[in-house]
Amino acid sequence: MLTVLESIKLSTEFLQKKGIESPRINAELLLAKILNCKRLDLYLKFDRPLNEEEIKLYREFLSRRSKFEPLQYILGSVEFYGLEFMVDSSVLIPRPETEILVEEIINSVTKGDKLKILDIGTGSGIIAVCLAKHLPECKVIAVDSSIEALNTAKKNSDINNTAGMIDFIEWDIQSGSFLPEKDFDIVVSNPPYISAEEFTKLRPELKIYEPKTALTDSADGLSFFRVIALKSKELLKRGGRLFMETGMEQAGEVKEILLSNNYSDIKFKKDYLNIDRVVSGVSN
Repeated sequence: MLTVLESIKLSTEFLQKKGIESPRINAELLLAKILNCKRLDLYLKFDRPLNEEEIKLYREFLSRRSKFEPLQYILGSVEFYGLEFMVDSSVLIPRPETEILVEEIINSVTKGDKLKILDIGTGSGIIAVCLAKHLPECKVIAVDSSIEALNTAKKNSDINNTAGMIDFIEWDIQSGSFLPEKDFDIVVSNPPYISAEEFTKLRPELKIYEPKTALTDSADGLSFFRVIALKSKELLKRGGRLFMETGMEQAGEVKEILLSNNYSDIKFKKDYLNIDRVVSGVSN
Protein backbone atom coordinates (compact mmCIF):
# COMPACT_ATOMS: atom_id res chain seq x y z
CA MET A 1 0.00 0.00 0.00
CA LEU A 2 1.22 3.46 -0.86
CA THR A 3 1.37 6.12 1.85
CA VAL A 4 0.08 9.66 1.42
CA LEU A 5 3.62 11.00 0.93
CA GLU A 6 4.59 8.29 -1.58
CA SER A 7 1.37 8.86 -3.52
CA ILE A 8 1.95 12.60 -3.76
CA LYS A 9 5.54 12.08 -4.95
CA LEU A 10 4.57 9.62 -7.69
CA SER A 11 1.56 11.68 -8.77
CA THR A 12 3.63 14.85 -8.98
CA GLU A 13 6.13 13.11 -11.27
CA PHE A 14 3.28 11.77 -13.43
CA LEU A 15 1.59 15.15 -13.86
CA GLN A 16 4.90 16.89 -14.51
CA LYS A 17 5.64 14.49 -17.38
CA LYS A 18 2.19 15.25 -18.82
CA GLY A 19 2.97 18.98 -18.90
CA ILE A 20 0.60 20.06 -16.11
CA GLU A 21 1.51 23.38 -14.45
CA SER A 22 2.12 23.27 -10.68
CA PRO A 23 2.00 19.45 -10.62
CA ARG A 24 2.66 19.09 -6.87
CA ILE A 25 -0.15 21.45 -5.87
CA ASN A 26 -2.48 19.61 -8.27
CA ALA A 27 -1.49 16.23 -6.81
CA GLU A 28 -2.01 17.47 -3.26
CA LEU A 29 -5.39 19.09 -3.92
CA LEU A 30 -6.73 15.99 -5.67
CA LEU A 31 -5.65 13.73 -2.81
CA ALA A 32 -7.02 16.16 -0.21
CA LYS A 33 -10.39 15.96 -1.98
CA ILE A 34 -10.37 12.16 -1.74
CA LEU A 35 -9.33 12.16 1.93
CA ASN A 36 -11.79 14.99 2.72
CA CYS A 37 -9.19 17.19 4.35
CA LYS A 38 -7.35 20.44 3.71
CA ARG A 39 -4.26 20.32 1.52
CA LEU A 40 -1.89 21.24 4.36
CA ASP A 41 -3.44 18.57 6.59
CA LEU A 42 -2.02 15.90 4.28
CA TYR A 43 1.34 16.35 5.97
CA LEU A 44 -0.13 15.50 9.35
CA LYS A 45 -0.93 12.06 7.93
CA PHE A 46 1.94 11.61 5.46
CA ASP A 47 2.62 8.01 6.57
CA ARG A 48 -1.07 6.97 6.35
CA PRO A 49 -1.57 4.20 3.76
CA LEU A 50 -4.24 4.64 1.09
CA ASN A 51 -6.80 1.88 0.72
CA GLU A 52 -7.75 0.34 -2.62
CA GLU A 53 -10.81 2.56 -3.18
CA GLU A 54 -8.80 5.71 -2.48
CA ILE A 55 -6.04 4.64 -4.86
CA LYS A 56 -8.57 3.81 -7.57
CA LEU A 57 -10.27 7.21 -7.27
CA TYR A 58 -6.91 9.01 -7.14
CA ARG A 59 -5.82 7.32 -10.36
CA GLU A 60 -9.10 8.35 -12.00
CA PHE A 61 -8.60 11.98 -10.92
CA LEU A 62 -4.99 11.98 -12.10
CA SER A 63 -5.99 10.53 -15.47
CA ARG A 64 -8.57 13.27 -15.98
CA ARG A 65 -6.10 16.00 -14.98
CA SER A 66 -3.40 14.56 -17.26
CA LYS A 67 -5.79 15.17 -20.17
CA PHE A 68 -5.92 18.85 -19.11
CA GLU A 69 -9.41 18.72 -17.61
CA PRO A 70 -9.46 21.74 -15.25
CA LEU A 71 -8.65 20.97 -11.64
CA GLN A 72 -11.76 22.87 -10.49
CA TYR A 73 -14.09 20.63 -12.52
CA ILE A 74 -12.51 17.52 -11.02
CA LEU A 75 -12.76 18.93 -7.50
CA GLY A 76 -16.28 20.17 -8.26
CA SER A 77 -15.84 23.46 -6.46
CA VAL A 78 -13.83 26.68 -6.29
CA GLU A 79 -13.40 29.48 -3.77
CA PHE A 80 -14.36 32.98 -4.90
CA TYR A 81 -14.51 36.16 -2.84
CA GLY A 82 -14.36 34.11 0.35
CA LEU A 83 -17.28 31.86 -0.63
CA GLU A 84 -17.41 28.29 -1.94
CA PHE A 85 -19.00 27.66 -5.33
CA MET A 86 -19.90 24.49 -7.18
CA VAL A 87 -18.60 24.40 -10.77
CA ASP A 88 -19.04 21.97 -13.63
CA SER A 89 -18.52 21.99 -17.39
CA SER A 90 -21.72 24.00 -17.94
CA VAL A 91 -20.13 27.14 -16.47
CA LEU A 92 -16.95 29.17 -16.70
CA ILE A 93 -14.47 28.70 -13.87
CA PRO A 94 -14.31 31.94 -11.83
CA ARG A 95 -11.09 33.93 -12.18
CA PRO A 96 -9.49 36.06 -9.44
CA GLU A 97 -9.80 39.13 -11.69
CA THR A 98 -13.59 38.94 -11.45
CA GLU A 99 -13.31 39.56 -7.70
CA ILE A 100 -12.22 43.10 -8.63
CA LEU A 101 -15.50 43.55 -10.52
CA VAL A 102 -17.51 42.39 -7.50
CA GLU A 103 -15.51 44.58 -5.13
CA GLU A 104 -15.95 47.68 -7.29
CA ILE A 105 -19.73 47.27 -7.21
CA ILE A 106 -19.86 46.63 -3.45
CA ASN A 107 -17.68 49.68 -2.81
CA SER A 108 -19.92 51.83 -5.01
CA VAL A 109 -23.03 51.13 -2.92
CA THR A 110 -23.79 53.11 0.22
CA LYS A 111 -24.64 50.78 3.08
CA GLY A 112 -28.39 50.41 3.50
CA ASP A 113 -29.26 51.50 -0.05
CA LYS A 114 -32.03 49.36 -1.51
CA LEU A 115 -30.89 49.13 -5.11
CA LYS A 116 -31.94 46.93 -8.02
CA ILE A 117 -29.03 45.03 -9.59
CA LEU A 118 -29.02 43.01 -12.82
CA ASP A 119 -26.32 40.39 -13.52
CA ILE A 120 -26.19 39.58 -17.25
CA GLY A 121 -24.76 36.16 -18.15
CA THR A 122 -24.62 34.96 -14.57
CA GLY A 123 -23.03 31.56 -15.34
CA SER A 124 -22.26 29.87 -12.03
CA GLY A 125 -23.89 32.77 -10.22
CA ILE A 126 -20.74 33.99 -8.50
CA ILE A 127 -21.37 37.70 -9.08
CA ALA A 128 -25.07 37.59 -8.15
CA VAL A 129 -24.46 35.47 -5.04
CA CYS A 130 -21.57 37.61 -3.79
CA LEU A 131 -23.59 40.80 -4.29
CA ALA A 132 -26.65 39.34 -2.55
CA LYS A 133 -24.46 38.15 0.31
CA HIS A 134 -22.73 41.51 0.83
CA LEU A 135 -25.61 43.79 -0.14
CA PRO A 136 -28.63 42.05 1.44
CA GLU A 137 -30.83 45.16 1.17
CA CYS A 138 -30.52 45.13 -2.62
CA LYS A 139 -32.71 43.21 -5.07
CA VAL A 140 -30.60 41.05 -7.39
CA ILE A 141 -31.79 39.56 -10.68
CA ALA A 142 -29.52 37.15 -12.56
CA VAL A 143 -30.08 36.18 -16.19
CA ASP A 144 -28.47 33.66 -18.52
CA SER A 145 -29.35 32.07 -21.84
CA SER A 146 -28.26 28.62 -20.56
CA ILE A 147 -30.68 26.57 -18.46
CA GLU A 148 -27.77 24.38 -17.30
CA ALA A 149 -25.87 27.43 -16.06
CA LEU A 150 -28.95 28.77 -14.28
CA ASN A 151 -29.42 25.44 -12.51
CA THR A 152 -25.82 25.60 -11.29
CA ALA A 153 -26.30 29.23 -10.22
CA LYS A 154 -29.40 28.31 -8.22
CA LYS A 155 -27.49 25.52 -6.44
CA ASN A 156 -24.72 27.98 -5.59
CA SER A 157 -27.30 30.38 -4.21
CA ASP A 158 -28.60 27.60 -1.97
CA ILE A 159 -25.07 26.62 -0.87
CA ASN A 160 -24.30 30.20 0.16
CA ASN A 161 -27.65 30.88 1.86
CA THR A 162 -28.90 33.49 -0.62
CA ALA A 163 -31.93 31.50 -1.79
CA GLY A 164 -34.88 33.86 -2.13
CA MET A 165 -32.56 36.87 -2.41
CA ILE A 166 -31.92 36.40 -6.14
CA ASP A 167 -34.38 35.99 -9.02
CA PHE A 168 -32.97 33.75 -11.76
CA ILE A 169 -34.38 34.28 -15.25
CA GLU A 170 -33.64 32.58 -18.56
CA TRP A 171 -32.94 35.42 -21.01
CA ASP A 172 -30.64 35.92 -23.98
CA ILE A 173 -29.57 39.54 -24.30
CA GLN A 174 -28.82 38.95 -27.98
CA SER A 175 -32.43 37.98 -28.67
CA GLY A 176 -35.17 40.42 -29.59
CA SER A 177 -37.14 39.61 -26.44
CA PHE A 178 -37.51 42.05 -23.56
CA LEU A 179 -36.67 41.49 -19.92
CA PRO A 180 -39.82 41.93 -17.78
CA GLU A 181 -37.86 44.04 -15.27
CA LYS A 182 -36.21 47.43 -15.81
CA ASP A 183 -35.25 50.60 -13.87
CA PHE A 184 -32.09 49.01 -12.49
CA ASP A 185 -29.60 51.03 -10.47
CA ILE A 186 -26.73 48.74 -11.50
CA VAL A 187 -26.16 46.40 -14.43
CA VAL A 188 -23.13 44.13 -14.27
CA SER A 189 -21.68 41.62 -16.70
CA ASN A 190 -18.56 39.53 -17.23
CA PRO A 191 -19.16 38.93 -20.95
CA PRO A 192 -17.35 36.60 -23.35
CA TYR A 193 -14.53 38.89 -24.48
CA ILE A 194 -11.96 36.58 -26.07
CA SER A 195 -11.75 37.05 -29.82
CA ALA A 196 -12.01 34.15 -32.27
CA GLU A 197 -8.31 34.54 -33.09
CA GLU A 198 -7.26 34.53 -29.42
CA PHE A 199 -9.46 31.51 -28.71
CA THR A 200 -7.35 29.30 -30.98
CA LYS A 201 -4.29 30.08 -28.83
CA LEU A 202 -5.83 29.27 -25.44
CA ARG A 203 -4.51 26.55 -23.16
CA PRO A 204 -6.23 23.14 -23.55
CA GLU A 205 -7.94 23.52 -20.15
CA LEU A 206 -9.93 26.47 -21.51
CA LYS A 207 -10.27 25.62 -25.19
CA ILE A 208 -11.39 22.01 -24.74
CA TYR A 209 -13.26 21.94 -21.44
CA GLU A 210 -14.77 25.32 -20.55
CA PRO A 211 -17.99 26.38 -22.35
CA LYS A 212 -16.94 28.15 -25.54
CA THR A 213 -19.91 30.53 -25.52
CA ALA A 214 -18.83 31.83 -22.10
CA LEU A 215 -15.32 32.60 -23.37
CA THR A 216 -15.62 33.99 -26.88
CA ASP A 217 -18.08 35.81 -29.10
CA SER A 218 -16.47 34.00 -32.08
CA ALA A 219 -15.77 37.42 -33.56
CA ASP A 220 -13.64 40.40 -32.48
CA GLY A 221 -14.23 39.97 -28.73
CA LEU A 222 -16.29 43.16 -28.53
CA SER A 223 -19.75 41.94 -29.66
CA PHE A 224 -21.19 41.58 -26.17
CA PHE A 225 -19.87 44.96 -25.02
CA ARG A 226 -21.79 46.54 -27.90
CA VAL A 227 -25.09 44.78 -27.20
CA ILE A 228 -24.85 45.13 -23.40
CA ALA A 229 -24.04 48.84 -23.64
CA LEU A 230 -26.95 49.37 -26.02
CA LYS A 231 -29.59 47.35 -24.17
CA SER A 232 -28.51 48.49 -20.71
CA LYS A 233 -29.61 52.02 -21.62
CA GLU A 234 -33.18 50.67 -21.60
CA LEU A 235 -32.61 48.63 -18.44
CA LEU A 236 -30.86 51.22 -16.29
CA LYS A 237 -32.44 54.15 -14.52
CA ARG A 238 -31.16 57.53 -15.60
CA GLY A 239 -27.96 57.90 -13.63
CA GLY A 240 -27.61 54.14 -13.15
CA ARG A 241 -24.18 52.59 -13.63
CA LEU A 242 -23.03 49.77 -15.92
CA PHE A 243 -20.07 47.63 -14.75
CA MET A 244 -18.25 45.17 -17.04
CA GLU A 245 -15.09 43.08 -16.94
CA THR A 246 -12.81 43.65 -19.92
CA GLY A 247 -9.94 41.80 -21.56
CA MET A 248 -6.36 42.81 -22.17
CA GLU A 249 -5.92 45.80 -24.51
CA GLN A 250 -9.69 46.32 -24.85
CA ALA A 251 -10.01 49.41 -22.66
CA GLY A 252 -9.82 51.98 -25.46
CA GLU A 253 -12.35 50.21 -27.69
CA VAL A 254 -14.76 49.53 -24.83
CA LYS A 255 -14.57 53.18 -23.77
CA GLU A 256 -15.50 54.21 -27.33
CA ILE A 257 -18.48 51.81 -27.25
CA LEU A 258 -19.72 53.39 -24.01
CA LEU A 259 -19.19 56.94 -25.29
CA SER A 260 -21.06 56.17 -28.51
CA ASN A 261 -24.00 55.00 -26.37
CA ASN A 262 -23.97 58.24 -24.37
CA TYR A 263 -22.48 56.90 -21.13
CA SER A 264 -20.57 59.36 -18.98
CA ASP A 265 -18.18 59.29 -16.00
CA ILE A 266 -16.37 56.31 -17.52
CA LYS A 267 -13.90 54.74 -15.10
CA PHE A 268 -11.41 51.86 -15.27
CA LYS A 269 -10.02 49.73 -12.47
CA LYS A 270 -6.73 47.90 -13.00
CA ASP A 271 -6.08 44.30 -11.99
CA TYR A 272 -3.01 42.79 -10.28
CA LEU A 273 -1.05 42.90 -13.57
CA ASN A 274 -1.86 46.59 -14.14
CA ILE A 275 -4.36 45.75 -16.89
CA ASP A 276 -7.56 47.81 -17.16
CA ARG A 277 -9.91 45.03 -16.01
CA VAL A 278 -13.17 46.68 -14.91
CA VAL A 279 -14.97 49.45 -16.74
CA SER A 280 -17.99 51.39 -15.55
CA GLY A 281 -20.10 54.20 -16.93
CA VAL A 282 -23.23 56.16 -16.05
CA SER A 283 -26.33 55.97 -18.24
CA ASN A 284 -27.72 59.35 -19.32
